[in-house]
Amino acid sequence: MPRPPLALSLQFARFADVAAHRAALPRHRVSRWLRAALADDVKMAELTVRIVNAEEGQRLNRDFRHKDYATNVLTFDYSAAPMLAADLVLCAPVVAREAAEQHKPLAQHYAHLLVHGALHAQGRDHESSTADAEAMEAREIAILAALGTPNPYAD
Repeated sequence: MPRPPLALSLQFARFADVAAHRAALPRHRVSRWLRAALADDVKMAELTVRIVNAEEGQRLNRDFRHKDYATNVLTFDYSAAPMLAADLVLCAPVVAREAAEQHKPLAQHYAHLLVHGALHAQGRDHESSTADAEAMEAREIAILAALGTPNPYAD
């Protein structure tokens, strides 16, 4: 089944090692990862992916989630299917640190977090219940497997 049209804005803030993050996130890969995460009821998607530094990541997390630290991915969803619109904000230093700690390539960790964020944009949640967390994790694993990416939760 063909995937729905995707209008993608890929943005990079200015920070010291931005080149490594740009290299891990070529537009065609980001588009492929996001399209794979879109549910069948999505007919069109407008997604902005912004890669930020720790200060911007912390500010956004503090201002919108009332948690005063930089987190790996934040999802701001504006409309649901059939016309999905959302911003996915990824904090480059957090993503790089996590990838190193998990001994994963940076691009592979970005793929997981983009799929994770796209699922949040479609209403999936992992904080409301164990069942929801398990369902979201299973969906992420299936999407990533279809993309040829290993299970992000396996050791």
